[in-house]
Amino acid sequence: MKERRRVTIRDVADAAGVSVATVSRVMSGSLTVNPEMAERVRRATDELEYRPNGAAQGLASGMHRSVGVVLPDLSNPYFHGIIKATNVGAARDRYRMLVTEWQEPGEELGVCLDVLSRVDGLLVLSTRMETDSLRDLAARGVPTVLVNRVELGVDLPMVAVDNFSPMLELCQHLASLGHRRVVYLAGSPSAWQNRERWKAVQQARILGLDPVMVASDATIEAGYEATDEALGHDPTALIAFNDLAALGAIARLRELGLKTPEDISVTGFDDVALARYADPALTTIVSPKTALGEQAWMMLEASLRGERPEQPPLLSATFVQRASTGPAKGSGG
Repeated sequence: MKERRRVTIRDVADAAGVSVATVSRVMSGSLTVNPEMAERVRRATDELEYRPNGAAQGLASGMHRSVGVVLPDLSNPYFHGIIKATNVGAARDRYRMLVTEWQEPGEELGVCLDVLSRVDGLLVLSTRMETDSLRDLAARGVPTVLVNRVELGVDLPMVAVDNFSPMLELCQHLASLGHRRVVYLAGSPSAWQNRERWKAVQQARILGLDPVMVASDATIEAGYEATDEALGHDPTALIAFNDLAALGAIARLRELGLKTPEDISVTGFDDVALARYADPALTTIVSPKTALGEQAWMMLEASLRGERPEQPPLLSATFVQRASTGPAKGSGG
């Protein structure tokens, strides 16, 4: 069987009766091409089943039709909903996504700069970079949006979820159940979300809570490993940084013969899919992952068009009570 010859951009130009440069501009999404000529190019592209070489097209036009997404942990299901919603918008607007993670906080800026060399814009999720590194990133002049980070003095568009208000509501729930001594299983100290959530837990002193922070992180393993130290403070409830840490804590409590919530209540944050189906189902905060991803793409797409996106208000998250919280042991509830 004779191998079919590869269709070239010259073939498309000849079929459409235009120059190679015009075909290239149409392929890169340029709006400066005469609509009738652009339609001829698209028709010829379909008829010839032309598939441009993405790398060569990016070099020629300066546009890759791709965007990067940099995040701290690909295994964390919280990010999946955000990425999925973002990808829907990117695909609709004919962009592809390059998703990557960094291993150590000190290498995050380097990873972002490496990705920037291959894409037209960047979404940085839950960044833990120092403010100076964020300013360095902003100075590159490439469309970039921070997702789940609010930082004054950084000239970048930002979109984030309100972490403070729902966490305070969660604390109110625990206080109403008679809890007083609680331990906060912290996330990374450099995470903006962690700082916001801890501020809310500290503010809950006005509700009667007596909180203590124990170092942990955003993984099941970290929650599991921090539980023994947390129990040394004799708490009636554990407030975990996120759902994964909460699930790890519940697993360790079970190993120690402690029941949740009869002996100790546990809460999470984010409402990942596992939270609803855990045993017991997790009391948590429902973070608007889809809305966050959609808003992030809208802001990046506007930046890609050369516009300055409006700064949206913090997105609302919702408290949901499930089976992992109950009356404080000894409270008589």
